[in-house]
Amino acid sequence: VPLLQRCIQLLLLPIHVLACLGIWDCFYKKVFPYVMAKVAPIYNHKVYKQKQELFGNLRKFAGPSGQLTLLEIGTGTGTNFQFYPPGCRLTCTDPNPNFRKFLLKSLSENRHLKLEHLVVASGEDLHQIPDGTVDAVVCTLVLCSVTNVKKVLTEVLRVLRLGGAFYFLEHVAADHSSWTYFWQKVCDPVWKYFGDGCSLIRETQKELEKTNFSELNLRCIHVTPYWIPTSPHIIGYAVK
Repeated sequence: VPLLQRCIQLLLLPIHVLACLGIWDCFYKKVFPYVMAKVAPIYNHKVYKQKQELFGNLRKFAGPSGQLTLLEIGTGTGTNFQFYPPGCRLTCTDPNPNFRKFLLKSLSENRHLKLEHLVVASGEDLHQIPDGTVDAVVCTLVLCSVTNVKKVLTEVLRVLRLGGAFYFLEHVAADHSSWTYFWQKVCDPVWKYFGDGCSLIRETQKELEKTNFSELNLRCIHVTPYWIPTSPHIIGYAVK
């Protein structure tokens, strides 16, 4: 693994140098939203049925007023909007302000939603959101790239009201005895350059199990094509 890692790093040496100089991150944060605007619809098509099933019970977590207050962490281009129930009161957060125009375009195409707040913030620090004020939190393909998964989940618990739910869909590390995990280990050091900090070997399910949720509904799936290192996924929801 170390030998193959070094070979790939050598091939991508110019990008590594730019990253060390702080140039690559500045450049890629501007480009990444355009990349995701093209890639997200393709991915959504692959997991459409899974997302439809996942978000199908969002309504049951609505507050006493009957309206659902939903916070999405790492909203990106707004690829999940089509799955949210009508009348949903939405707060969107993302650390990259360059996603704004794509997010607003998605909102214009999903007029069944009501945007209440649009916040530039990382998942580790959601201090703009008061304690216990959210019915549901959604996080898809985000925990792979955050700096600290535990801090994000701590913030999720803080902002959720008692009985609220956290919905997730994340690619994770494969079984350690598999060839997929072998290639995940090989590619991981350079994958972050093209996935905005994304890691291929996060074991997010273990962090979810350690978090103080009263209920955890989680299952493993694979997204096609099965040979790519991001194929293994976890999907489900947890209740506070």
